Amino acid sequence: MKKILVVCGNGLGTSFIVEMNVKAILKELGLEAEVSHTDLTTSKSEYADFYLGAADLLENLEDGKRNVIKLTNIMDKKELRKAIETNLKEV
Repeated sequence: MKKILVVCGNGLGTSFIVEMNVKAILKELGLEAEVSHTDLTTSKSEYADFYLGAADLLENLEDGKRNVIKLTNIMDKKELRKAIETNLKEV
């Protein structure tokens, strides 16, 4: 099962809300994944198949090895759904 780590600056409110949105969209799409949330600093040492969050924040995670899903507006469910469909249906 793939692991998605939702990342925000503090790892509290925003990433938690996005985590819930990701879980709802995965359920709608009939996809399964382990989803959790954290702050940027912790995410650097935590393994996930996909790191998902705001584009400007996730630039700090790009190292050429991580699968980073950058969103322009992390509260936009349409953008989130498209990102999930694009990245997870291919797996």
